[in-house]
Amino acid sequence: QVQLVESGGGLVQAGGSLRLSCAASGSDSSIDVMAWYRQAPGEKRELVGIISSGGTTKYGDSVKGRFTMFKDNLKNTVFLRMNALKPEDTAVYYCRAFVSGAGDYWGQGTQVTVSS
Repeated sequence: QVQLVESGGGLVQAGGSLRLSCAASGSDSSIDVMAWYRQAPGEKRELVGIISSGGTTKYGDSVKGRFTMFKDNLKNTVFLRMNALKPEDTAVYYCRAFVSGAGDYWGQGTQVTVSS
């Protein structure tokens, strides 16, 4: 069983920055891929970005050039650095982990609110 705990959300003005963290624990197997998703009220959950075990990243079109994922392997933590935030980035942000032979797991989410 893998536990994912997100943190770092909050209220920020448009143009500002936030850094989200997702700490993974409880896995005896390797985590292949970690991802950030977000879901705004009334909207479907949207992929923000993914990072492979080797550090390769891919991002959704709406955040390319503004958001960056990176990780600390020693701490089993993945980060999402969000710059140039816009009101449309307002959402609950979720972390997801894909674990070899064990499926995928979700965190509880962290709220990000961007005021105009």
